[in-house]
Amino acid sequence: MKELDTESTINILNTIMEYELAGVVRYTHYSLMVTGPNRIPLVDFFKAQATESLTHAQQAGELITGLHDGHPSLKIAPLKESYHHSIRDVLEESLDHEKQSLNLYKELLSIVQDASIYLEEYARTMIGNEEMHSLELRKMLRDYSK
Repeated sequence: MKELDTESTINILNTIMEYELAGVVRYTHYSLMVTGPNRIPLVDFFKAQATESLTHAQQAGELITGLHDGHPSLKIAPLKESYHHSIRDVLEESLDHEKQSLNLYKELLSIVQDASIYLEEYARTMIGNEEMHSLELRKMLRDYSK
């Protein structure tokens, strides 16, 4: 096994944590802004996404503090406000957010691969979660792509 690059690992985990915390804000915002006949199930969906993003941020933070000299960031990733809140718009923005999350976890995997089985498995699990979210959002978008 190769030696774990702790500094790079902490840096990407902090980026992940910041991005997941931005997801909490993003999904909470969407839960407040969505309107129309599908509002109730979508509000529940976005609230669940916000809760899950918080859990993911906390998991990344726990890993950071478990690594030598790890210190979790107090920042969140930048948030862009499109001022477009149709169901299609928020679902497309959600899909973009999930794709970026997926890329961050893949970056983590590339850093920890063959250096830490635990971190490698964590990264793979999170990649699977993000891929599943992307599939679900694509399915949800089918009705709005016509």
